[in-house]
Amino acid sequence: MSGLRVVPTRLRGRERLYVCGRDGRNVAWYDRESARVSLLAEDSRQTVLAALKPFLTGPVTVGPPPVPTPAELARLTLHPDDDLAPNRPGEALLVALDRAPGPAHRLRPDPRRHALTAEETVGAALDDLEGAGWHTLHSIPLPGGDRIHHLLIGPAGLFAVRALYARRQRVLVADPMVAVGRRAPEPLLRRLRADADRAAYALTAEVRPVLAVAGSAEVLITAAPRTVRILREEELAGLARLGGLLKPGDVEALHAMARDRRTWLSL
Repeated sequence: MSGLRVVPTRLRGRERLYVCGRDGRNVAWYDRESARVSLLAEDSRQTVLAALKPFLTGPVTVGPPPVPTPAELARLTLHPDDDLAPNRPGEALLVALDRAPGPAHRLRPDPRRHALTAEETVGAALDDLEGAGWHTLHSIPLPGGDRIHHLLIGPAGLFAVRALYARRQRVLVADPMVAVGRRAPEPLLRRLRADADRAAYALTAEVRPVLAVAGSAEVLITAAPRTVRILREEELAGLARLGGLLKPGDVEALHAMARDRRTWLSL
């Protein structure tokens, strides 16, 4: 086999080099992280290794693709309409604003746009953890019109994250009430704990609630809230440094379950 070309790709923080034939079909791929070359046909071994030689940095394992894990099989069989993984941060707000943008002459900004800014900011910070063995799902719809802003799944467990816009404002927390600036307090922590409880029921695993404050805000906490972490956007990366609770296989299995829209229909 000749005329092979190597196409680099990056998916969820992992680099993979695909070896393609003249017809564009893949004949093998090289995963740098696992140092493994997966061959789709054994008779192409020598030509594939020759094509990959400039990219190999050390010894590699060569063989057929590994048997898919149950989590990978679940992902492969999941219908695109039921897959929540492609959701963008603030997906529900983006759809709502597209359908009903609101009048252009408003004297004050549409509060949905502030909420969207918060979800996009927090979502970007959580997505940065992808390369460290974490997965984030955004805007998970729940029965009754509620939704989980972000669900973070990784070695340290599962976290239901609610984004709060508070740019240059003071945030006062008096469990379960949260007040931003001069606005009236709202029982956000009660709602957040309820979201985490519903997620725990759906996934049959502990889910811990996190309130993520987006914007350069002053956060005043009168008493440590029960079970809820309150973090500024720049502190979210610290979640990756928490002690490990889940094995990689458990993380993948929970992510496969959580990304399936049908998982949430029975709540």
